[in-house]
Amino acid sequence: MASVAECERAFHALAERLAGADSDTRSTAAFDRSLSCALPDLGVIFAGRLQDGTLTDIRRVDSKEAQVRLSMSSDDLIRLVAGELHLGSAWASGRVKVHASVFDLIKLRTIF
Repeated sequence: MASVAECERAFHALAERLAGADSDTRSTAAFDRSLSCALPDLGVIFAGRLQDGTLTDIRRVDSKEAQVRLSMSSDDLIRLVAGELHLGSAWASGRVKVHASVFDLIKLRTIF
């Protein structure tokens, strides 16, 4: 099981990767949504804001209420951000739960 600190670093690494992406990639991933990610094995929830192809305002929160809600194990978060696990297959197998519109799910695949 990954630690809370490792998961927070993973979110910041994802934010850095998105910020450094070329303009085509950023425009493909551009949408404006609140995001939460529950990590039940750690009992924590992270939140942030997906806006214009970037991820900002990363923080721990008490509620998973957001426009895009994810739930996964801490290890799966680390694997997703590292590119070792693909969102589509993780979602299809039930390893990652996504509560979002189909449009938002397609956009999320470009981020992970």
